[in-house]
Amino acid sequence: QVHLVESGGGLVQAGASLSLSCAVSGDTIGITGMGWYRQPPGKEREWVATVIRYNGRENYADSVKGRFTVSRDNDKNMVFLQMNSLRPEDTGVYYCYASYYTTELWGQGTQVTVSS
Repeated sequence: QVHLVESGGGLVQAGASLSLSCAVSGDTIGITGMGWYRQPPGKEREWVATVIRYNGRENYADSVKGRFTVSRDNDKNMVFLQMNSLRPEDTGVYYCYASYYTTELWGQGTQVTVSS
């Protein structure tokens, strides 16, 4: 059993920065990758970024590449998302996820709103 809890969302203006954190607890040994998805208003959930747990390799969606940075702290079982140069289209609920054996587990989500 793995439990994920996000924090750090909020309301910011376009161009600002925001940092999200996700605390992971439970059977973390089965986790191979962690990262973030988001769900814009009225749209489907979309992948944002992934970091591989054992080597720190990062991957990003084209829409956030160069602006967002995903990282992890294996000792503290946490994953982070640093978001810079935020745009109104980055608005949505951001979900932390973990690739756990053959499935994906999710947090409850945290709202990020970027005003123009």
